[in-house]
Formats: sequence, C-alpha cells, structure tokens
Amino acid sequence: MSDPQERGAWSSKIGFILAGAGSAVGLGAIWRFPYYTGENGGAIFTLAFLICCFFIGYPVMIAELTLGRNTQKNPVGMFKKLAKGGGWKWLGGLCILSGFTIFAWYSIIAGWVVGYLYKTAIGTFSEVRDANMISSMFDQFSASGVTVSSLHALIILMTAFVVYRGVKSGIELLSKLLMPLLFLLLILLAIRSITLEGAADGLKFYLYPDFSKVSGMMILKAMGQALFSLSLGMGTMITYGSYLSKKENIPVSAAWITFFELLVCILAGLVIMPAVSAMGQSYTEGPDLIFKVLPSIFGQMPGGYYFGVGFFVLVIIAALTSTVSILEVPVAYFVDEKHWSRKKAVIFVGFIAYLIGTPAALAHGASDFWSNLAGIKGGFFTIISTVFGDISLSIGAFFIAIFVGWLWGVEKATTEIKSEENGITVSEFPIKKYWSFLIKFVAPVTIAIVFGYTMWKTFIGL
Repeated sequence: MSDPQERGAWSSKIGFILAGAGSAVGLGAIWRFPYYTGENGGAIFTLAFLICCFFIGYPVMIAELTLGRNTQKNPVGMFKKLAKGGGWKWLGGLCILSGFTIFAWYSIIAGWVVGYLYKTAIGTFSEVRDANMISSMFDQFSASGVTVSSLHALIILMTAFVVYRGVKSGIELLSKLLMPLLFLLLILLAIRSITLEGAADGLKFYLYPDFSKVSGMMILKAMGQALFSLSLGMGTMITYGSYLSKKENIPVSAAWITFFELLVCILAGLVIMPAVSAMGQSYTEGPDLIFKVLPSIFGQMPGGYYFGVGFFVLVIIAALTSTVSILEVPVAYFVDEKHWSRKKAVIFVGFIAYLIGTPAALAHGASDFWSNLAGIKGGFFTIISTVFGDISLSIGAFFIAIFVGWLWGVEKATTEIKSEENGITVSEFPIKKYWSFLIKFVAPVTIAIVFGYTMWKTFIGL
C-alpha cells in the first residue's frame, strides 16, 4: 500500500474545484482554443466545442472522477482494481504515457511564454509594429536551442517544486492563489479588447456561426479541444478524483469545473479575436498566433505594453495550474504502483519529461532533423501534439466511457456517486438517466464516428 501522506487529499471542496478548474483552464483554453477557433471557422467551431463539452466532456469527467474516488488509485491502479481482465491496465498505461508526453510538450510552449513575458516587459515589442518583423523574431527565438531548452527546463523545475509539495500544500495552494488572479486578468483584458476601434468584425467572426464551415475534421478538433481543455482521456481527473472524500458531490463539482473551463475559453476568445480584428491581422496564424500576431498588436494599441505584460502573465498562470495536474498523473502512478516516495517520483518523471521534450523543443528550427521529421512542418513537435494532444485523448475517453457505461456499469458508478454514510445518502444524482444515456451511447458513439472518419480521411485520403 502507498503511504496516504505521499498520496495526499484535498482539504476543501473549493480547493478541489479550483484545482480541477486550474487543470482544465490552461494553455488549452488560452493558447490552443483561440487559434483552433481562428483556423476552423470562428463561431461554428466555438459552437461545436460547447456541444462537445456538454455531451461528451461533462459525462466523461463525471466518470473519471467517480473511478478515481472509488479506487483511490491512479489510472493503472484503478483498472487493475476494477477490471476483471488484465488488458484494461494498458489503457491506464496509455493515460500515464500521455501524461508524460503532454507534460513534456506542454512545458515547451509554457517556456516560450516565459520568454515572451520577459521580451514584453523589457519593451522589445513597444516600438515594433511590423507583423513580418515580429514573425521573424519568433522564428529566431524558437530556433535558439539553448534558449528554448533552458526555458523548457525552467517550467519543469517550477512544476516539479509544486507537485513535490503535495496535493494540499502544493497543487491546491497554487490553485487557490492563482485562479482568482487569472479570472481578474481575463476580464480586464477582454474589456480592453472589445472596446478597441475595429473590434466589431472580430466579435462577428467569433460569435456568429457560419454553418458552411462544418466538417468532420473541424468536429474532431472541437472534440479533441474539449477533451484536452477538460484534461480528459489522460488520467488527470481519475487521479484528482482519487484524492476526493466521499462527502463531495461529484456531478456538481464536475459541473463547476466544466463551467469555469468554458468561461475561460469564451473570455480568451474575447481577448484575442477582437484585438486581432482591430489591428487588421489574420485569425489563421495557427499555434504561433499569440507569439507572432499578438505582440505586433501590443505595439499598436493604446496601453499595449500593459496589455501585453498582463496577457503573458495570464498565460503563465494558466500553464502552471495545468502542468502541475498533468505531472501529478505519472507521479501518482509511481507512488501507488511502485511505492516510491513523492520526491523520487517527481525527480524521475521530471527528468524523463525533459528528455522527451528536448527534441520537440528543437523542432522549430534549432535542429533540421527534428524540425522536419517525417516531412511534417514542426516535425517531432507536431507529431507528439497530434498523437498525444488529439488521438490518445480520444482513445482514452472512448474506452473510459465504454468501461463505465458497459463493463463496470452505471449502477456501480451511481452507487459511488451517491455514496452513503451511516445509511444516509451523501449526494443525490438527479441527472442519472441523462448521464447514463450519454456515457453509454452518445459519448462513445460520437467519439468513435468522428475519430474513425478523420483517420480515414487523413490516411486513406478519400
């Protein structure tokens, strides 16, 4: 048995909700959601994303939290305890691997943000108004192997320090301190953005859907974004659920986490889209949107220096609240299954994540081999982003829905959700029928159809 002091537990309901929201409210919301929205038709993507969160994300989150609390285990330990066959532990293993790899990839982007906060704070972009020059500056910055590798290491060290402190004194404390600040900054920046002259076109693009832009790939990206943003399919919510007490109302907590995630995504779009429109820039810059387009905007808008500093502080806060949750998944595995101390697990996972992430950090021009691996733009960085940021999350969420809906069973899940103390039901579950239908049919069928269609289009090319 693992030491309970090594595993830890949430000290309060609000602490868990803020930590869960912090896990969800990360780069997925503030970096990935706006550029996915820009690339995939604006408001129609936002609508598809909201639908995916409601019909797929929320039910799967309830399922993951329930599995975690029932077993008090990490994903591998959870399947070993509940599954009758040994094959399911491999799905838990995929969750652990996804946690390793997404953390390694995620910390690279977070490192870029730290670098850009420094550049913004010293006034690098204050006098630069040419978008091409800003783009060239990012290309030079991301191609500096020493710089990006060092920033990658810095994020890993910062994250490792928080996770090393444990659930209550590390993850929960960080979330309580940073999440209120994150919301305050988002609201202030959104107000500034939508009041810019020329922001109306950006608001129209963001809020009025064009249904002609619906496609299977767009829906897959919306679904992948929902799973990524809500930290589903990679074991984070299973692990966080394992620290919950029986007194917590899982559906209500999951609803709050989902609500906060959607709110931050919507606000992030309101920060970025009107500003991009107001300054006559492109929505479709892709992953480099906040590094190539926004700095040129900061140099043009009134009060742009403060807007820029505030924005990158905001993104760093969001990144850290997510990296700690992702790192916690493999750390919990080694604490539970290998009976390692938390300190040993954190050091080992952090080191391996640095090794995995280094080739990805060099894949933006620092290394021709890693930058052009398999003939793909962005090389290794793009490959692990796609494989673990979209595909593995879809696989994980699909099989978790199947496991809870059909193998472990909704009745056992419901018993855990309602839980009893001294014969008294702790949490009611009025949406049981709705949730049962979604977790048994809607979530797995939708994930399978969209995922299968997209893989068919991608690899067969028909």
